[in-house]
Amino acid sequence: MLSAEAHGQLAAGDEAAWHAFITAYEGRMYGYLYRLEGNSEDALDLTQEVFYRAWRSIQTFRPGERVLPWLYQVARNTQIESHRRKQLQRFSLEEAREDVGFEVPSAARTPVQAAESEQAQDRVQRALMRLPEEYREAVVLRFVEDLPYEEIARIQGVATGTAKSRVFRAKEQLADLLSDVNDLH
Repeated sequence: MLSAEAHGQLAAGDEAAWHAFITAYEGRMYGYLYRLEGNSEDALDLTQEVFYRAWRSIQTFRPGERVLPWLYQVARNTQIESHRRKQLQRFSLEEAREDVGFEVPSAARTPVQAAESEQAQDRVQRALMRLPEEYREAVVLRFVEDLPYEEIARIQGVATGTAKSRVFRAKEQLADLLSDVNDLH
């Protein structure tokens, strides 16, 4: 939650407050956008744009509410507008990097295990990129960002049942796309 005092500092343009705000949330925004975009450069650019837009529109945030759903909405709108500017340009699956996935790398892995894990992460990211955008976003918000369905629905501007349906369908499609992968865990 963002307190009224913190909101006031942000609205007043307090540099230290903005630095703390960005530091607290930039990793979450980058991860969210990376998983939607599949490209680290685009995700970095969009992350910067998200915080610029948050700075410009901080007055739309209501103190006392959770800041993360509001920030995800800013990120979602930024990403959508970016795609409109690029005339809905699609990204190639080859641009998805193996450094992001659903697994947390372990320092105890052998080189073979690390290579297999990177391949699995790459497959998961490529499969994510093949999902329709609204399904990809829903499954990332649910399982990577760990948001409840109600917040996913609010971010996507749909009913809670629709958010649940999108997550369910995304899981089904991912299972089909990854059916040949036995070593994701």
